[in-house]
Amino acid sequence: MPRKLENLKKIYESGIVLIIRSESEEEALAVSEAAIKGGIKALEITMSVPNALNVIRILSDKYRSEGILIGAGTILDGETARAAILAGAELLVSPQLNPEMIKMANRYQAITISGAFTPRDVIETLEAGADIVKLFPAEVVGPKYVSAIMAPVPEAPIVPTGGVTPENVHEWLKAGCIGVGVGSYISKAARKDGDYQKVTTAAKEFVQAVANAQYSLV
Repeated sequence: MPRKLENLKKIYESGIVLIIRSESEEEALAVSEAAIKGGIKALEITMSVPNALNVIRILSDKYRSEGILIGAGTILDGETARAAILAGAELLVSPQLNPEMIKMANRYQAITISGAFTPRDVIETLEAGADIVKLFPAEVVGPKYVSAIMAPVPEAPIVPTGGVTPENVHEWLKAGCIGVGVGSYISKAARKDGDYQKVTTAAKEFVQAVANAQYSLV
């Protein structure tokens, strides 16, 4: 199976993409490693992280052979997309429709998760060739909004980002989402005291919540 398809399968099966927004390179690495210990299979290192490309390079070198998908987020142009791919990213994420990112990713067979909000955004994102549609910001609409969008576009592979918790993840998946984007619930669990075991615990909790939701919907 081509590697891109294997990576897409990881997202569909695990149902989680963890978004890392940290204030330092060291914190990003520590959070990422703690989350991977908790069962996270796909991570997005946002370009707002200091030395983000180096974080991506380190994680990719260490975990690629273990089947962990390392990606880059907040990709705003083709140049940044190429730099991220060269650093080892196999997943590119943008907050909005970014045709240059999608073009670059498709050239090198990286996965794309492209931001959208309105029904028109969703359709244009699919037409542009994105692999997954990122519903952002999801917290201002809710799962019923996904159901409404998917009525005319049932084939849209939607991943909501923002406001997703272990308590409501079942509702998002029930609405038709293929997975969820998760941020601060896991990535900031150690922010107050630097206890990264809390990140691992939060990751385990979220992974189990998604697994339970997926099982109940079979």
